[in-house]
Amino acid sequence: MILIDEWFKMRRFPGIVFRDGPTGRRAGLARGPDVWEIVRDLKRHSAEDDPIRLVAEETGLAAELIDLAADYYALFPDEIDSRIAADARAAEELRALADRRQRLLSV
Repeated sequence: MILIDEWFKMRRFPGIVFRDGPTGRRAGLARGPDVWEIVRDLKRHSAEDDPIRLVAEETGLAAELIDLAADYYALFPDEIDSRIAADARAAEELRALADRRQRLLSV
């Protein structure tokens, strides 16, 4: 059933593919980063005048690809927001681990 769902999503959004990884299957650009990474960057620039242009400059991606990721997010926000949240949790865990290690080695 998951593959059928992905197939329909790819038909609706040409240029979006699904790939496997350590955290499961996720939507990404065919020749680019995962959708959640682009949306994370768009959210970071949301208060700016032209977040799409800023993300395009930062990533080297064409504005059309960033638009595609934004359109995908508009239809599937929960899917992408959960990936962004998981990344934030993983980064926090790594920071905590690094802090504990540093405290151990500073004794």
